[in-house]
Amino acid sequence: MRYVHTNLVAKDWRKLANFYQQVFACVPVPPERDYSGETFDRLANLQHARQRGMHLRLPGFAENAPTLEIFEYEPSLDKPETKVNRLGFGHIAFAVDNVQATLTSVLEHGGGQIGEVVTLTRADGQRVTVVYATDPEGNVVELQRWG
Repeated sequence: MRYVHTNLVAKDWRKLANFYQQVFACVPVPPERDYSGETFDRLANLQHARQRGMHLRLPGFAENAPTLEIFEYEPSLDKPETKVNRLGFGHIAFAVDNVQATLTSVLEHGGGQIGEVVTLTRADGQRVTVVYATDPEGNVVELQRWG
């Protein structure tokens, strides 16, 4: 058994994939996906559905590593308001060299900022500088630097 991918459902999969490539150096893993028809409808338990998108290899990993799968669905449902404490999957996290510089890049590429950049100290004395941000579609992204 091994972990394979995390999926983000996007309004505009190309725009969102570009954000993760530009800001976090994710690498496209061809081919692009385009699924529809009776078999896909049965898989998704939807009628007349279509799914398009691609996988991005996450930074810091070699080939055949876990990916970020960004798909757009037709039809799609609206997303609830972004909150860091919403039940279910909460966020994805990236270890970065400079939290503030990466946050600036997130903002320059259409993302947002949720809270402030802070430094937390664990009980063992380890310190992490961290901030919650969002990608252009409101998905929560944690930026962290240990040390």
